[in-house]
Amino acid sequence: MFKKKKTWIIIVVILLVILIIFAVNKGNSGRGLAVSVEETKFGSIIETVSANGKIQPAQDVMISPYISGEVVGLFVKEGDEVKKGDLLAKIDPEIYISAYERAEANLNSQLANLANAKARQAQTEAQFQNAKVSYERNKSLWEQNVISQSEYDASTASYEVAKAEVDAAKQTVVSAGYSIKSAEASLREANDNLQKTTVSAPNAGTVSKLNIEKGERVTGASQFSAGTEIMRIANLLNMEVNVEVNENDIVRVSLFDTCTIEVDAYLNEEFIGVVTEIATSANTIGVSAEQVTNFDVKIMILPESYANLVPDDNPNFSPLRPGMSATVEIQTEYVKDVLIIPIGAVTTRSDTTDAKSEMNHNTEEGEKDKKKDFVEVVFVYDDGFAKMLEVEIGIQDNTNIEIKSGLEDGQLVVTGPYSLISKTLKEGDELKKTERKDLFKED
Repeated sequence: MFKKKKTWIIIVVILLVILIIFAVNKGNSGRGLAVSVEETKFGSIIETVSANGKIQPAQDVMISPYISGEVVGLFVKEGDEVKKGDLLAKIDPEIYISAYERAEANLNSQLANLANAKARQAQTEAQFQNAKVSYERNKSLWEQNVISQSEYDASTASYEVAKAEVDAAKQTVVSAGYSIKSAEASLREANDNLQKTTVSAPNAGTVSKLNIEKGERVTGASQFSAGTEIMRIANLLNMEVNVEVNENDIVRVSLFDTCTIEVDAYLNEEFIGVVTEIATSANTIGVSAEQVTNFDVKIMILPESYANLVPDDNPNFSPLRPGMSATVEIQTEYVKDVLIIPIGAVTTRSDTTDAKSEMNHNTEEGEKDKKKDFVEVVFVYDDGFAKMLEVEIGIQDNTNIEIKSGLEDGQLVVTGPYSLISKTLKEGDELKKTERKDLFKED
């Protein structure tokens, strides 16, 4: 009886031990931190800089008249195609016709004055020859004491007067010649102004903007004013995006970088462009600490990227219009066949190496190097526990980041939740692998 009772006691004890071990194992299985993991792998990364801007023609010419007046003729409307030299508008020419006729009459008057001056010169030269002959004869007679001193003096005076009149007549002819040149210049100016009453296209393109109506008065361009802008002619076959890039990103942008462009008007389309111009001077917005510094960047949109939007029966049609909003991704760097992991798996931790621990942070050098006290790390899943590894990172895109050193292909990297990785996760923490979708449910 005692042996039987002892056997039951042993069985009960064994069952209790089994139950305790099961409970302990069950408790241990639920104590690990729920995390999502992902294997490291090789892939490609394209680093980009994002910017927003407006579409505009690469060539957009502002047309202003050279002269002022009333617009009496308007021969184009907005959207018309024009060729170089086509007539665009006409300004009332009446006042300029009158000015041309006055200049022409003045030139004819000056030509007549020149003819008169030449005739006067010929007359004075003949009188001078007569006075010279008389002077020479009287001089001979005076030397022979045939005539008196007074007669000789009168002859000398007549000779000098005739000589001076010849010189004056010659200068009058020269003056008349200069007057003719001035009149000719005035006539050319009047004719030029008359020709400018017609406004012609300086280049081929599309009338992208028309600012006036027939009957309006316009002001001509001068050294103090650009004049009235009557219209714009743009080449809509060559379009570009003008964007502003922040000063922190502009150093990564280079000429001829490839870009992907999304236009708000074409939500399902993606266009390709190339960086063609980077501003050297900045645009500063705001004051003091709130200042924002940007640089203008121009991106040429490649026509072949929107060729599918151009109708076959209208090859000159441009689906892109000036002023459309666009979002640009400038591809600044590209690498392939590199080790990559999700960008959220990388975080920073304080560097506790001996070299850093010995640094005197109270020194000025220490203050400058405080920002270097943090290193990039990742956590790998190592047999149910977290292992922290320092890594060297490279370029990144919106989802992945390049790992230059510190990891190997095929390692399990902790990828979430990010709040755990970035703040509380540490070396040696017990982990429990969880599907990413279930991880979000637990959160």
